[in-house]
Amino acid sequence: MIKKQWIIMLVLVLFAFGIFGCGQDTTGPDDEGPGEEEGTILIGIMVPVTGAYSENGIDMENAVKLAVNEINAAGGILGHTVVTTTGDDECDPAKATAAASKLVSEEVVGVVGGYCSGATLPTLKIYGDAGIPLVVAAANATSLVEENPGWTFMINSTGDMQAENAIGWFEKQGVETIGLIDDGSAFATDLKMLTKQQWEAKGKIVLTDDTVTTGEQDFSALVTTIMSANPDGIYWTAYHAEGALIVRQLREAGYEGIIIVADGSSAPAFIELAGPYADGVFCTAPPFADLNPAAAEFVTNYKEMFNSDPGAYSGLTYDAMYLLADAIERAGSFDDTAIKDALAATDGFQGISGEVMFTEKNTLGRSNFVILVVEDGKWTFAE
Repeated sequence: MIKKQWIIMLVLVLFAFGIFGCGQDTTGPDDEGPGEEEGTILIGIMVPVTGAYSENGIDMENAVKLAVNEINAAGGILGHTVVTTTGDDECDPAKATAAASKLVSEEVVGVVGGYCSGATLPTLKIYGDAGIPLVVAAANATSLVEENPGWTFMINSTGDMQAENAIGWFEKQGVETIGLIDDGSAFATDLKMLTKQQWEAKGKIVLTDDTVTTGEQDFSALVTTIMSANPDGIYWTAYHAEGALIVRQLREAGYEGIIIVADGSSAPAFIELAGPYADGVFCTAPPFADLNPAAAEFVTNYKEMFNSDPGAYSGLTYDAMYLLADAIERAGSFDDTAIKDALAATDGFQGISGEVMFTEKNTLGRSNFVILVVEDGKWTFAE
């Protein structure tokens, strides 16, 4: 924890200049302040609770709160009541850095979250320098694996696994040529590059390779390019806001090929934005809780507590909080290194999204990606 000192100094400076836009959001039975009361421990949540991807971030935050309520009802962690505090990263690298520094300054025992890879990436060193374990539930760019100082644990499958999943589905559908589109973000660019490499390694052809601008609304030039090349399949590797519009405009122009979208577009908002044009679109997705019989109790409790359906990453985030609690219990103390070592030694932890064990690089031992398809306005399993 000695390494925290420089970060705390940085945080004080940032507060002095009013850089932190996100206020502390503590939750717990007594709303106790971070580290102020005996018998409590503070867990950080780092997700986007404002901005374009707040729907996903709030779902993830809710999942942690549900898990914490259950853990506290069962006696807490090592007899301590769990309290949470949220750092809003807004899926923005600069704001994520500030959010991580805020959580470090509050002396959280561990952090759960990580939705956007580009925002999560610069926080890895901050948590690593502070000796704080981070359990990532959604972000999966391979750059996170390369930059991990050893304190980050990913329970979502990695980008290369997602690329392999997409390619396998294209091949199953008889696709020979594809078009690739990303939005220039770290996650989407990484996934597009991995897909291209794996596809071309099979001797197959990428007919179009395009990058759009986040926030763009009119994709007529892109649609013209794709319609002219007419690839058998399209893979959109980024998030739902632009992805839904691209799908809509492609279908309106008459494109009839296979369309797959990446997990960043797995939110229900994708279907709402694409409307009837979403039907038949496939998705390389995480294990959806509401399609998973093992998560039935979680889904019921989530709906009762928040009066809404759980989101795409709610189940994995719920598992992440329980995994962190389990690791602390196995460590037998709140010592940061002991908790990190316990996480690394995880073998056979059974979450509602499946079994967790880690590789030597702290990535999930085996892929948990599935293929979904939109039918009658809802995501369902494609196979």
